[in-house]
Amino acid sequence: MNWIVGATALLLTCLLAHLGGAAMFTRTLGSSQAQIFGMGIATLAAVPAYALAWWRQSHGPWPARLTKLALVLGISGLALRWVESYRLGGGIGHVPISNLYEVFVLFVLIAGAMQLRLQARGLASAGAFLAPVGGAAAAFLFWYALARGGHEQAPLVPALDSYWMKLHVPANFIGYGAFCLAAMCSAAWLAAGQPFAARRLPARKALEEASYRLIAVGFVAFTIATVLGALWAAEAWGGYWSWDPKETWALVVWLNYAAWLHLRLVGSRRHAGLLAWWSMVGLLITLFAFLGVNIYLSGLHSYGAL
Repeated sequence: MNWIVGATALLLTCLLAHLGGAAMFTRTLGSSQAQIFGMGIATLAAVPAYALAWWRQSHGPWPARLTKLALVLGISGLALRWVESYRLGGGIGHVPISNLYEVFVLFVLIAGAMQLRLQARGLASAGAFLAPVGGAAAAFLFWYALARGGHEQAPLVPALDSYWMKLHVPANFIGYGAFCLAAMCSAAWLAAGQPFAARRLPARKALEEASYRLIAVGFVAFTIATVLGALWAAEAWGGYWSWDPKETWALVVWLNYAAWLHLRLVGSRRHAGLLAWWSMVGLLITLFAFLGVNIYLSGLHSYGAL
């Protein structure tokens, strides 16, 4: 795994030096963009590292170290972005969770932290299934920054200039992160039905239990986020619920996982196969509520559009 870490560091250094020259390179290393860029590179590098470890049935420390490095860089990047926003003046300063770019950074951090927690609790060999969640988010983050200039900072729109944002958004993304990782645990559960994969994965019981616990945690967080969102809407728009596309799809997500949990609690593990597939379908519903609504639908939440 050493070569993956070395190649990641070399690629990051060469790209930064190429883009700005020596003077710019020195300044850039201490910027939020450099930290977030490093987070993305480390997150992406962790995906093949976990896959290779899974294939070799190896449990070395390097894949997890890449994820930890990504967390350190991401937290540092968001903190610097927060400070930089105030230095720009003009009322731009705000907590960096207000646009699609910033919440994707937050999502990578939440997914990475949850992944490390799962691996520490007996799912170390499932990293090859869990890491692509953060990897896909990091890939989108790069595209959004390079193709759409999503990394540029701007003043908050009036509706977002509220203390509710600091509560609603993190709770929402804890739910999204938990639901995405639950689907990947379910994918691992399905794969573990094959002898080749079964030798390289945790026991199916552990994977099923992890999926259940993630959905339970995500459901609680998402419920809190929905209630907070309703209170925020009442303050910002004068009503608790307006059937805005984002609100409607949030309700669809909530009802989907409420039904999933009901079947899991009533039917226990008798419906494990059905619940695994349902969890993966739930991932598609969650992704549409998370991102698809921003792309294809417009409404009161259009400030998060692509």
